[in-house]
Amino acid sequence: MVRAGLTAQLVTVAGAELADAVGFDRVSMARVAQRLGVKDASLYAHVRNLEDLRGRIALLAADEKTIGIAEAMAGLSGRDALLAYANAWRTYAQRHPGRYTATQAPLQIDPELAATANGPRRAVELTYGLLRGYGLAEPDLTDAVRLLRSTFHGFVALEAAGGFGHARAPQDSWTRALDALHTLLKHWPPAPAPSLSQSQSPSPEGARHEHPDRRQPARERRHPAL
Repeated sequence: MVRAGLTAQLVTVAGAELADAVGFDRVSMARVAQRLGVKDASLYAHVRNLEDLRGRIALLAADEKTIGIAEAMAGLSGRDALLAYANAWRTYAQRHPGRYTATQAPLQIDPELAATANGPRRAVELTYGLLRGYGLAEPDLTDAVRLLRSTFHGFVALEAAGGFGHARAPQDSWTRALDALHTLLKHWPPAPAPSLSQSQSPSPEGARHEHPDRRQPARERRHPAL
């Protein structure tokens, strides 16, 4: 029997809270049911299975992370916008480690569910808007997006894993890294001529949910990790 008041949103939030507490990889239907005080079977009236729940957690986290970044960047540009973006990214990863992991996992999400989420699309808009403020255009935009993602994710992942053993405070290195990124973006080197294999402009990095490859089965499209 389905517990009165239980919804897909409540199940997703419970899963997200569990992910932060024990780790995204350790989330299970049984643990979520225990957290909600219901039988395992009650969850299946709201989410199909664990894969569906994991996808919902990822989309919830993407929305939350993007809202935080957008609020931090509001009214800012240039270096100030870059720092606000980066600090909001890092803060979310520190406060919600399980949810953050979900945003970076190569999950398979039902495209109908992904289409209802605003976070991934808004993240693409914010990131490209930030970089266009530095005067970048394609293909430099995509290269710069990949650089930012690699830098931010690499730093917070190493920090979370205790990978910074030197006595120098990680915060000092983080600040210097952002200053270096700002300098690089201001003096971005010109792109080389495109190779012969580049016959058309690619979709924005992280925006595969907007332009899915129609040749792929719907259940195999991956969640964007921007």
